[in-house]
Amino acid sequence: MVHPDARPMRKWVLLTAILSLPTCALAQPTNAPSGVPSAAQKKVETPTVENPPYPGDSQITFEWNYSCPTDQPCTFTCPGGTGGSKVTKLNIYLGSIPIGGNQRTAAIFYNFSTQYFPHSNGFILSSGIGVLGCQVNGMRLDYSGPPKM
Repeated sequence: MVHPDARPMRKWVLLTAILSLPTCALAQPTNAPSGVPSAAQKKVETPTVENPPYPGDSQITFEWNYSCPTDQPCTFTCPGGTGGSKVTKLNIYLGSIPIGGNQRTAAIFYNFSTQYFPHSNGFILSSGIGVLGCQVNGMRLDYSGPPKM
């Protein structure tokens, strides 16, 4: 049983799409060797229009931006076992990318910072009948809506 005070700390993001092939996922590792400076010790840069976290021919339709309150154990996971722990910042983008000819497939792109790595990212592509989703734990939802970029 979950303690009632813990319920507000959970945030769930469910991104649903009708697709046609299995899910593929890629993310950078979230474990860091000892001695790596924390994100608080390094300047954390946000993506710019010149360097978006998704391919240039993507059509992004929705964006979520999260931050982690100080001293909280924030995490997220996406299909395929990807995600991060000790996350300080997370941006998720829902859209589609071309897969040949005039066909497109649904995609989730994300970038995040952890206490160990100031720059991490990943993506999930799917083209089967299924669900795309990410689970976000302990983070504050700062923005949800059309893409800002």
